[in-house]
Amino acid sequence: MDYSQFPNKQVLCVDMKSFYASCSAVMRGLDPLACYLVVASDTNRQGSVVLAASPKMKKEFGIKTGSRLFEIPNDPRIIITEPQMNMYLRISTEITKLFNRYVPTEAIHTYSVDESFIQVDGSSEIWGDAFLIAEKIKQEIEREFQLPCAVGIGPNMLLSKLCLDLEAKQKGVAAWTYEDVEKKLWPLSPLSKMWGIGRQLERTLNRMGIFTVGQLAAFDLAALEAKFGIMGNQLYYHAWGVDLSDIGAPIMQGQVSFGKSQILFRDYRDREEIKHVILEMCEEVARRARSRHKAGRTISFGIGYSKEEFGGGFYRTKTRPEPTNITMDLYETCLELFHEHDTGKAVRKITISIGNIVSDENCQLSLFEPDKWKKQAIGYTVDYIRRKHGHTALLRAVSYTPAGTARHRATLTGGHKA
Repeated sequence: MDYSQFPNKQVLCVDMKSFYASCSAVMRGLDPLACYLVVASDTNRQGSVVLAASPKMKKEFGIKTGSRLFEIPNDPRIIITEPQMNMYLRISTEITKLFNRYVPTEAIHTYSVDESFIQVDGSSEIWGDAFLIAEKIKQEIEREFQLPCAVGIGPNMLLSKLCLDLEAKQKGVAAWTYEDVEKKLWPLSPLSKMWGIGRQLERTLNRMGIFTVGQLAAFDLAALEAKFGIMGNQLYYHAWGVDLSDIGAPIMQGQVSFGKSQILFRDYRDREEIKHVILEMCEEVARRARSRHKAGRTISFGIGYSKEEFGGGFYRTKTRPEPTNITMDLYETCLELFHEHDTGKAVRKITISIGNIVSDENCQLSLFEPDKWKKQAIGYTVDYIRRKHGHTALLRAVSYTPAGTARHRATLTGGHKA
């Protein structure tokens, strides 16, 4: 691979270690790296999900994000607290302002509440090279906020993120170049450790005889494109450490989708109640697509059954003839998948997403659906009213039933207590 033809930027990927837990520890006057603290979504429910755990909780007790409250041992050193989302968001905003001391706003991409990309090209004459800037940022965050962080450095967003995940989180600050790809990235296995490759994609690649990133880089590009389309092209070049994304653009263009995953407050056994929640979630997924003036053809629907009934579940997709961002279209497809694959056990998690995205301006009218444009217009009107008057200004009747979750979730920030 001739890397001279690809961008060679100076990109930092800054990750706040156990951000929620670290913030909660500092607010209690504790050292985030020395205390035993867990942030759980609801301390009154033993089945509540752990949102964050301090590094010592992870290392000594094996408690991490996704663990359950009942898994936490009865130890007097352990502090269990509920999230304070508004406080976390305020701190995240202040950290972004700190980045602004080194680079302009357009050089910062807030990837999540606890992770950001910063392009420092052009700042070296003032602050020094990328490694020195990373060290300064890390030290300032620790001094001003008492929060630990790690920084990965790379010639593009992808390699800075991989450097963060695979090296900097152990060292504090680390840097990769294109020359490091063969030695540090190619031996990586399983493939799901590679940013942008999930478990399902990993299984597909394994069936093709691909088990390491090096094998992916050596695979025939035409065969990958034939199998995965544009994503196959991206997988190939990402295995070589090549990424053409600009700051602020999605790194895996082929993976752009709109979705929502919800862990329910209780086990839902009544199938009609489950349908009520599915309709609420379809409404939200459709709204997210409309907010970007997008529509999609492929609907993905997943169910996770209660651990009380030994867990399990399913995740299926269905592609519609025409792209849509209309709530009832999504709902109709989700119900088809639900009726086809449901085993009747109590439901605890629902996942819905819409992919195969296009601009909704490309949606064609159909002779069989002459009122489709009206349905789309109604969706945008409802979105406008909710933006202006609040999310609960207009709700479907199902939200006022005992099964509905929308009214309660409207009081939350990021799905958790503010």
